[in-house]
Amino acid sequence: MNRLLPHPGLSVLLVVMWVVMVNDLTFGTLFLGLLVGVLVPMFTAPWWPGRPRVRFLPAIAYLAVVLGDIVVANFQVAAIILFKPNRDLKPAWLTIPLELTSPEVITVFAGTISLTPGTVSTDVSACGKFLLVHALHAPDPATEIAKVKSRYEARLKGIFA
Repeated sequence: MNRLLPHPGLSVLLVVMWVVMVNDLTFGTLFLGLLVGVLVPMFTAPWWPGRPRVRFLPAIAYLAVVLGDIVVANFQVAAIILFKPNRDLKPAWLTIPLELTSPEVITVFAGTISLTPGTVSTDVSACGKFLLVHALHAPDPATEIAKVKSRYEARLKGIFA
């Protein structure tokens, strides 16, 4: 079974994306989507030798936290843009020390930060131990760094065990 579906999550994602892109739910579309969902991961498996294992229950909780944070951050950014004068803005570059080591997990962490309005991940240090993030309004950068690490990085360490 592991040879046929080396990456079951990727297979499901490919099938769903295939059906969404074709915009038609017929037997032929589903069959072709299943074919793509099985063949692509099977042929690309040799290039994914040490992929991290995902614990799905914490991943669902993490997704709920991220979606909630995105909604809240949208309102916060809207309030900043509409009501805060430019002279009162405190943009900052945050250098976040990483405890994560896997490139895939660091990518998820950086993507999460970029999805949240008001922050964007810009670079990972050459040694892979720091993430550079720009924040639209961060009056206390140390607090923002601690918040991001506790809110996202700690949860990601639990998901990718």
